[in-house]
Amino acid sequence: MNYSADIKKLPRYFLPETFEIKNWEVLEPYFKNLDEREINSQADLEQWLKDSSELEAAISEDACWRQVRVTCDTENKEYENAFNYFMMEIQPKIQPWADKLNRKLIACPFTKELDEKKYFTFLRNIKKSIDLFREENIPLQAELNVEAQKFGMIAGKMMVNVNGQEYTLQQAAKFLEDPDRKLREEVYRKVNDRRLQDKDQLNELFSSLVDKRNKVAHNAGFKNYRDFRFAELGRFDYTPADCFLFHDAVKQHVLPLINSIYEGKKKKLGLDTLRPWDIDAEPQGTEPLRPFKNGEELTQKTIACFDELGTFLGDCLRKMKELGHFDLESRKGKAPGGYNMPLAESGAPFIFMNAAGTLDDVTTMVHEGGHAIHSFLSHHLELSGFKEYPTEMAEVASMSMELMSMDKWTVFFDNKEELVRAKEQQLERVITILPWIAIIDKFQHWVYENPLHTLEERAENWLRILNEFASPVVDNSGLEEYRKYGWQRQLHLFEVPFYYIEYGIAQLGAIGMWMQYKENGKKALDNYLAGLNLGGTRTLPELFSAAGLRFDLSPQHIGSLMNFVKKELDGLTVV
Repeated sequence: MNYSADIKKLPRYFLPETFEIKNWEVLEPYFKNLDEREINSQADLEQWLKDSSELEAAISEDACWRQVRVTCDTENKEYENAFNYFMMEIQPKIQPWADKLNRKLIACPFTKELDEKKYFTFLRNIKKSIDLFREENIPLQAELNVEAQKFGMIAGKMMVNVNGQEYTLQQAAKFLEDPDRKLREEVYRKVNDRRLQDKDQLNELFSSLVDKRNKVAHNAGFKNYRDFRFAELGRFDYTPADCFLFHDAVKQHVLPLINSIYEGKKKKLGLDTLRPWDIDAEPQGTEPLRPFKNGEELTQKTIACFDELGTFLGDCLRKMKELGHFDLESRKGKAPGGYNMPLAESGAPFIFMNAAGTLDDVTTMVHEGGHAIHSFLSHHLELSGFKEYPTEMAEVASMSMELMSMDKWTVFFDNKEELVRAKEQQLERVITILPWIAIIDKFQHWVYENPLHTLEERAENWLRILNEFASPVVDNSGLEEYRKYGWQRQLHLFEVPFYYIEYGIAQLGAIGMWMQYKENGKKALDNYLAGLNLGGTRTLPELFSAAGLRFDLSPQHIGSLMNFVKKELDGLTVV
């Protein structure tokens, strides 16, 4: 199938082309129109769905741009106020109308005549939204949307001084690769000391979020927020019990590999004891990998890398560059992290990240680039609801790109030895990230099963879970205070609760995708694009299947994938 990145902004038929969302008063008439409109045939219903979708897309894009602006510049009061105004004054008024329209759709006699296969997941999500909607949760959810953004504002101000110069924490991380062990330790301690300065503020923020989320769950008739959130995220195809199986599989099949990796690292560095600031280091005389100098170079090299995989992939990033849809470099006042922001009307998404010139930045860029490809591929789908793909599949899109692109990283590393080192670090990361995913996920289960916990219990249980997955090869002695608050650096806990196990599930899918790619690159890429092209119109297992993958969280399957990665890692040589 031929795919094109020549993406066009969706035309408006229901809304005026010049329509802007300035306040609720300009929006309300369109909701009233949809609510009061008579539906006398299936054709009427399909037109009503298209008009509803057009309104949803306009609202979504407006909200997304507000979020992009406030994360790109957390110190701009105008952007902050615009974001807060939408979340506090407009979004709460939309929710009751959205529920009303959902109920109108389900009650409509012509809904039963819609193509069952085409509309199954869409209608399933609508029914889920109806089941979860509670009027009393509207103000709570508005407060949560605003409050969650405070994490970025707190973290965006964090800076450290190294060698007389100020750096963001993302920029300072590059010193952890430096051959100078004394410098690495100094920076590690400075970064963690800086985080500790805001530990009470972040604890207080998190406590407030947990309390409000717990109330939302109880209002909706759920025993705890975990169970509510599983329903809200549309996790129809796996349960908390499957997550616990994943945690156990990581202990059984991943931790032994990590111990082996860290023993190798210790030997390579010639150390008697491996400390946390040694994990990313290179031996004396080996310069850290510096694959690009600035955001412009990162963009150009990633486009070239994607071109090597397939012209369509490079074209997607070229289109985004043409539209100015990148903000890549780390700076003061910018929120931490990275994301690909889908733009429902424009189609071409926006990539945000905090690049500082490291290999991790290359990984982040190709990761977010994979999300961007997904946004391009699903833009053609008829309704906004068809584009709401499961987050697990979204992460397969991004994580697969990390692995499939590796053989094309010659654009970043023309030195063969450096290329091998980059691949080695990437594959080690594929393995070593899995325990952190399990830790964050298991911690969230505990937090929301025990929402009335004290700060002492929070720290104690975080450390308990952290130690379950800790490698005995790494010496953490004397670092207890840093470790106690280690969870505070994870943005997802604050902004997108329970969105983390997806990375683990997706990593399994990505490794499966890479296995396909190693066997037959063209067929694997065809499968990858075919799976993403379906958007959210199929169930999660069906989307995996369309991409030639197995949806399987069993320890046996995870063990076989880990063996494959280990074999590839062991086989890396300079040729």
